[in-house]
Amino acid sequence: MNPYILPIFLFALGLGTTITFMSSHWLLAWMGLEINTLAIIPLMAQHHHPRSVEASTKYFLTQATAAAMILFASSMNAWMTGQWDINNLSHPFPLTIITLALALKLGLAPLHTWLPEVLQGLDLTTGLIMSTWQKLAPFALFLQLTSQHTPIISTLAILSTLVGGWGGLNQTQIRKILAYSSIAHLGWMALIIQYSPSLTLLALLTYILMTLAAFNLLKFNKTTSINSLANSWFKSPVLTALTPLIMLSLAGLPPLTGFGPKWMILSELAKQDLAPLATLAALSALLSLYFYLRLSYAMTLTLSPNTTSAINQWRFGSTQTTFPLSLSTTLTLMLLPLLPAMMVLTS
Repeated sequence: MNPYILPIFLFALGLGTTITFMSSHWLLAWMGLEINTLAIIPLMAQHHHPRSVEASTKYFLTQATAAAMILFASSMNAWMTGQWDINNLSHPFPLTIITLALALKLGLAPLHTWLPEVLQGLDLTTGLIMSTWQKLAPFALFLQLTSQHTPIISTLAILSTLVGGWGGLNQTQIRKILAYSSIAHLGWMALIIQYSPSLTLLALLTYILMTLAAFNLLKFNKTTSINSLANSWFKSPVLTALTPLIMLSLAGLPPLTGFGPKWMILSELAKQDLAPLATLAALSALLSLYFYLRLSYAMTLTLSPNTTSAINQWRFGSTQTTFPLSLSTTLTLMLLPLLPAMMVLTS
């Protein structure tokens, strides 16, 4: 892509998200979402590979459908109640449609089927943007809709945690595994969003940090499948030794960063007398733990003299910037003691 054009698309990407953040009117929020979508599509298709073009087309159709649903529901709400404000969505029918539209934009189950296919067709950098930055604008709207406690959000949340666990069990492509990981983490956030929005923001922040570490790790090693992970030891032994800790942090095991939000969410659900929901969420975390352990095993324990199906590579010096990887890895592994203080700051 032309280096003069790339900053324009990145600026538009930030502008669309910022407009949605600042908007209190549904039309303005819809406009920000559309700018956001139209800015990332050229970034997704910039390599002109058939898979990336296919992923861009699927993403555009999905996001256009969700945007049309938002525009339709907000217009219907204005017709019924005379209100365009985001916080005054009082009629249950438009509220249900917009909740489903935002779930489609975020990739919550059962509206998740586009996410693994789209992420599989993208390069790792664009996939990182789609897994983190692109979640912010619809999540901000989703956060403002939860003043009314609706069972739809709880249903979408628990389905997402279960589907995110089950869907990743039989995958061999790492980008699809990370897509199902994203679905599961969004399910955990949606599970508590009606009861503790500050805890939801904390879970979103830790998810972004852990996903940043995972994608930077894969980009550094130039790996996109489980088989190619076996060569990571030859490229960067120290990073390979830290990889299981990153994966286990994504799984939510103590004493790593990912354990904090899940423990707080389960504790809050128990305080709300939702023990069955908390039990289902905890059991779904075991499903996610299985495929994170698969990645860890393939990366650290599949070593010589064991037979691997991947081709060994020379350890050349890397020209990639390692600061984002080192910073995100450090935060992913060691942020747990600071999470209570961060919780106080976000509340």
